[in-house]
Amino acid sequence: MSLSRVYGMQARLLRTQLQKSAINVASASPAPLVLESAAHRRWIASGTVCHEKLAAKPVQKHDWNRAVSEAEKIVGYPTSFLSLRWLLSDEIANVALHLRKLVGSNHPLLRTAKVLIYNGKSNMQAWGLIVLLVSKAVGHAPTIPDLEQDKSAGVLQSQRGLAEITEMIRTAHLVHQGLVNLQPMANAGNELGNDTDTIFGNKIALLSGDYLLGNACLQLAGLRNQSLIELISSAVRDLTESSFFGERDLQNNALPSRPLERAGSEASVSSGVEVDLSFGDLVDNTQPLSLAGVMGNPEKEWSLRHILGAGSLLGKSCQGTIMLAGQPESLQRQGYMFGKHLSLAWQACIDLEPFNNDQLPPGGRFSLVSAPVLFHLDHDPSLYAEIEKGRESVENIDYAKVHAAVMSGPGLEKTRALQKKHSLAALTVLQELPPSDARTALQNIIFAMQDI
Repeated sequence: MSLSRVYGMQARLLRTQLQKSAINVASASPAPLVLESAAHRRWIASGTVCHEKLAAKPVQKHDWNRAVSEAEKIVGYPTSFLSLRWLLSDEIANVALHLRKLVGSNHPLLRTAKVLIYNGKSNMQAWGLIVLLVSKAVGHAPTIPDLEQDKSAGVLQSQRGLAEITEMIRTAHLVHQGLVNLQPMANAGNELGNDTDTIFGNKIALLSGDYLLGNACLQLAGLRNQSLIELISSAVRDLTESSFFGERDLQNNALPSRPLERAGSEASVSSGVEVDLSFGDLVDNTQPLSLAGVMGNPEKEWSLRHILGAGSLLGKSCQGTIMLAGQPESLQRQGYMFGKHLSLAWQACIDLEPFNNDQLPPGGRFSLVSAPVLFHLDHDPSLYAEIEKGRESVENIDYAKVHAAVMSGPGLEKTRALQKKHSLAALTVLQELPPSDARTALQNIIFAMQDI
């Protein structure tokens, strides 16, 4: 019996029990008065077609975990490669054993592991889930053989494999970012000293990331689709380029570029102008993205940085899963645009988190290339003098001062507008797809991001 069929039987049994409980509760108490809000009507309107089983339920309170949980039921079972098959493998067991030795060393790899395991909005499991939801929302061509189809989940086996590949590549990139530069280039090749914990942590980060990336490449080659291999390979290239994009300190932490100098009237006029965020990927997204006119422009710099670091992979994975379904090229391009805009909306939401509190906690840190910081630097270039203190190390920057400055400026409001802009762009692409439970689940995830 397949795993997806077992999950289906468990879901039907649970639904039956819940229906019985609902009947008992309804008979024991009077029906409450339901006040239907505009947000609730929006959820109902987005799913006008009735589906017989596992239909996405409206997430009225914009709860992220519930939105993801409901979406997982639609595609059969949780999509993360951190599944039983992986957790019982000797290689992953060895990595977990070595990670225990790093506890207490404050190595960045430990923070990465926490992000991967923690069940929140940063969990990489949601990436594969989105790829599968797009797969089911679009459907597949009638020429696809029956053996390739997972009819209980409504996706193809190759699409499920691509979802795992996407998660593995993304995770490998994050793990590799946990490497610590042990010495400056001037001292390269000299004795490293007695910092054994950091050296050991670097070895685990390097080998673990290589292991995941190697398995992703092996599975990608197993799909035997030359166009898809070229597409995903270009996404890996973009991920690599993101690690060297813009100015950096000696530990390769990203720093914002110097704001462009322009007159106040010119700045006020440009703030209302729609910014072109194509970077050449509307013509051929397998080619390197254009850097012309990017540095110093807050929205362009932020967008390109995060398209390279995340949006390219998610967008091209959505495009690739539609390619595997045998759908036309125009629809494949729409899949790319959806993934790109969704990733940028996601990132804008994450960038706002450190500024939810008026005061930065002692020792608190945040990304210096986040959208609120870049927008504030464009508004008040004098703050860049504080950023320049981090040329050698971002530890030299007074984060509390930067945080207070951003809180008092227009950066937060512009970031909220940026998130709304990309959320609406992603929703616009979804509206071109036929109504389905998968489409509703994707809409629920986008709306849930607003209140994360």
